[in-house]
Amino acid sequence: MFSSKSKDVQPAAAPAAAAPKRPRALSAPSIISADMAIQGGMKSAGDIQIDGRVEGDVRSVGLVIGDKAEIHGEIFAEDVTVRGKVVGRICARKVLLAATSHVEGDILHEALAVETGAFFEGNCRHSDNPLNNGTDSGPAEDSRRTSQAPANAVGLFAPLSPVAT
Repeated sequence: MFSSKSKDVQPAAAPAAAAPKRPRALSAPSIISADMAIQGGMKSAGDIQIDGRVEGDVRSVGLVIGDKAEIHGEIFAEDVTVRGKVVGRICARKVLLAATSHVEGDILHEALAVETGAFFEGNCRHSDNPLNNGTDSGPAEDSRRTSQAPANAVGLFAPLSPVAT
């Protein structure tokens, strides 16, 4: 029934494919509930779920913006899911605009998905490194800036030229 061989058996190691793509904190996401309004920036080394209102920049690893949420400011994150309203620039590796989303601002992304029904007004641009402070350093970016750009613009997005008909 019992033998000395069973003592030598070690459990099989988990396959390498099951490991997560990036390390994440083992804690639950920070939640800004629907009855909360924040004025000022937020920064987290983990995930954030926002269901309330934020007036300021948000930096996190993962960010979920709920259906009734509103953010007025810039967003910097690895993974962003927008279901509510964002007024400001989004810089993220992966962006999902859900059907209930309303985004007014530019999006700098590595991957972008837009569901049917999403509202998006702004420019979107692919970048291999969108989190590099939201800027790709290089003279080509500055040369596209025009005098019509606001003084605080960083030259990320070239204005659209009128289409000749």
